[in-house]
Amino acid sequence: MSRPLGDPPREHREAAALIAAGVARARAGAGGLVLLRGATGTGRTTALEAAAEHAADQGMRVLRARCSPGDSTVPFATVLQLLGPVQWFGQPEGNGSEREQGLLLWRVLRGYADESPLLIAVDDVHLADAPSYRWLVESARHVDRLRLPILLAVTERAQYDVDPPGPGFTHTLSPALVHTHTLAPLTAEAATGLVHTRVPAATEEWADSCARAGAGIPMLLRALLDDLGGPDRHPDVPDASAALYPGAYQAAVSWWLDSAGAGTTEVARALAALEEGWDAGGGTDPGCSAEGLGGLLAELAGADPARVTGWLTAMTGLGVLRPAPDGRPRYAHPLLRDAVLTGVPAARRRAAHRQAAETMLHRGAPTDAVARQLLRSGPVGEPWSAGVLQDAAAHALRDGRADDAVAFLRRALDEPLPDERRQRLLTGLGSLECADPGAASGISRLTEAMRLPGTPQDRVRAAVALGTALAGRGKARVAVEVLRTVDGQFTDRPELTGLVHSASAVLSDQDQTVRRDVYRRLSDTAAHAPEQVGPAARALLIRRAATAGLASADDAMRQVRTLLAEPADPLTEPFLLGTAAAVAQWADELDEADRLVDRGLAGQRPDLLHPMHEALLNVRADIWAARGEYGRLPAEPPVTADAGPANAHAHTLIALVELGRTDEARRFADGFDLRAAPDSWELNRFLYARGVQRAAAGDPAGALHDFLECGRRQSAREVVSPVVTPWRSAAAECRLALGSPREALALAEEELRLARVWGTPRTVGRALRVLGTVTGGRRGLELAEDAVRLLREARSGTEPELVAALVARGRQLAAAGDRARAREGLREAAERAERLGVPRLRELAEEALRESGARRAGTARTGSGSLTGSERRIAQLAADGRTNTEIATLLHLARRTVETHLTNAYKKLGIRRRAELREALGGQALPRESVPPS
Repeated sequence: MSRPLGDPPREHREAAALIAAGVARARAGAGGLVLLRGATGTGRTTALEAAAEHAADQGMRVLRARCSPGDSTVPFATVLQLLGPVQWFGQPEGNGSEREQGLLLWRVLRGYADESPLLIAVDDVHLADAPSYRWLVESARHVDRLRLPILLAVTERAQYDVDPPGPGFTHTLSPALVHTHTLAPLTAEAATGLVHTRVPAATEEWADSCARAGAGIPMLLRALLDDLGGPDRHPDVPDASAALYPGAYQAAVSWWLDSAGAGTTEVARALAALEEGWDAGGGTDPGCSAEGLGGLLAELAGADPARVTGWLTAMTGLGVLRPAPDGRPRYAHPLLRDAVLTGVPAARRRAAHRQAAETMLHRGAPTDAVARQLLRSGPVGEPWSAGVLQDAAAHALRDGRADDAVAFLRRALDEPLPDERRQRLLTGLGSLECADPGAASGISRLTEAMRLPGTPQDRVRAAVALGTALAGRGKARVAVEVLRTVDGQFTDRPELTGLVHSASAVLSDQDQTVRRDVYRRLSDTAAHAPEQVGPAARALLIRRAATAGLASADDAMRQVRTLLAEPADPLTEPFLLGTAAAVAQWADELDEADRLVDRGLAGQRPDLLHPMHEALLNVRADIWAARGEYGRLPAEPPVTADAGPANAHAHTLIALVELGRTDEARRFADGFDLRAAPDSWELNRFLYARGVQRAAAGDPAGALHDFLECGRRQSAREVVSPVVTPWRSAAAECRLALGSPREALALAEEELRLARVWGTPRTVGRALRVLGTVTGGRRGLELAEDAVRLLREARSGTEPELVAALVARGRQLAAAGDRARAREGLREAAERAERLGVPRLRELAEEALRESGARRAGTARTGSGSLTGSERRIAQLAADGRTNTEIATLLHLARRTVETHLTNAYKKLGIRRRAELREALGGQALPRESVPPS
């Protein structure tokens, strides 16, 4: 007898009570029939054994029989189990008709009954041989009619199967003769309770996992616990049967399937295979509705749809299946699903997934649902399969599921494809794989794509993608050499030549030697054959002139806008937009730069590596930094080991400093070994950012080293304008702090000279501020006043510089004895820094206020009282349920402005979600009369 889990469940106690009542009646001389029904594994045998023990304890004689399929061909096999050896049975004189043999066996039974009350316990009567089955039915009638001291206790499988069942044991008996009890599956509470009884150390989570894998079936739960042993052996209930030993659970599931019949087994395995496909990708649509699942399974298994739908309902009620959030039934635990599939050969599984894919495709299922089945089908060899997988990859990319897209494209490569189509697929797959710093296959995919025949446009795209990948790994020289292999091959396609030239120029930025060579070639071409240089390449030359200190912002923007007005080729337009955005950002045209970045990113293909994608993201980060929106910068940009720190890392480091997270900033800066980093403009930016971090940490000597090294490297690249890295101003402040005012003055004056060439308020204002600090005295104060005035008059993007200028002027006013004006300006600086959400600037302003003799800054740093009028108005509209777009329309603002104000409001209110606004504002909503009409 199987080991019980613990105290019998309620259903078994009710069965025991029913049989105990029958035992009492039989002992009193009036027996009857008790039928225990239940699904496979619900404990019918256990309940019957308990009844037999109880009857024996009461002095009754117990006759047992357990039916099995192997005895079905032997007449009266079950009865002979009950009655023991009958000497004359099977002898020639004992042969006769079934009726005659049955009467003789009945006489034997009556003889036993005359000696003492009897319990006839027959397990799994539905498996009895036909003569025994009929004999038992007739015996039940005789016991009732003759009121004999015999109790028949019979168990029968009662489960909804796909194959229609035959009539039950009591089909021909009067209901008055039968006492029936149906054993229900274990409830979740009962199952977890039994787990805790068997394994007292089990956690709630572990017990719940066991209960789900047991599916409400005591037999499965008992077998699972035998295999698991406890949380000490298996801290987590595994998802695969292979992780279990000795395999009692798998054997129990196999027996459960065998008992259900071939039809149910096929449907159960079809559902398990479908689920495998559903989980193979990250999509949320399995390709059929909850209502349509029965029809799909019926088609896959060749079964009656109505019976399959009924089986799904019955198995959900039993606990084998559980409804998913979308209402679709799924196996209660992955382990149960795996056990259902265990033993199915791999080839048959693949065939099942292929059949599922084809059936779902013909039924109009979503493409990615079909593709998820193809992930497990193996090569199909039909034209439709690769198309489905590529379409699914495109859909996954639109949803932001790059990992799923990679899986679909890798699987598509297994299908037979023409060379041109394979070339495009390899370019897309290689591009996606290169986005993962840990993946090594992307470069080889792109290299293979370049070798395959393809259209000129596709070959150039593969070269650009491969070059982008190589440059991203610090191999700019190799990247440009790759592009040169296709340069000149398509002289009749100027747009392709322009694409190669533009990509070469952008990628060469990573190596100063290569950059000089590429731009020299580009400049020579522009001078001698201008018709071969398109708008994108001319924009790159404008950008180079700006960084070299050879152009003003007004002139550069005029030229860039002229280029933007010209017809653009789709292949080179991203270079034009990204370059124009960078120039606009340097020129303090931040709104225009924002729009150009949005246009450029909207035109990027997510499955194609392009050098301007990262460039556009860099410009966006530059815009956020210029506005002081440090909270929008990435907290932990990805790191590519062989490429060194990137521009995103530089921005993150400065953001940590400005947000007052000094310890994090130090750890972040120390996390890079710059000695091993390749020479690039991004390394120079990081050097500048590390200098900012060291200066803020009180290490002017270390900061000066970084600023001067940044300057040396930038100058070697012919980048002298302070529009990119204002290293001279930063170094001047360090020189001054280290007691070298003469060197500081030389650096500050040179910075101002170069800043005036470019001529934007942000660049000139910063240079004036630093030169004023270094100069000191009356002249220094005049320079500081000029800086404040210039930055106040600027259109946008100067708020952080204006705060710094107000602090510098305030310090000089205090030093000159004008403490009243000093405090007024410093309070304004503190308030502006508070609104901007930049703690470092606020602390600088408050420190200067204290030095000027002010008692406190008077700034509300947090809470609703710290909100500006605009921030409060926008926050209240958002709390009232308005979207950002609606608020922007109502208040006639740019959506970006609304987002910025909300970000600042969240910081001051100490919240993270829109839903928290109303409570943070004290439950206030904006009165309707104060909302502008839409």
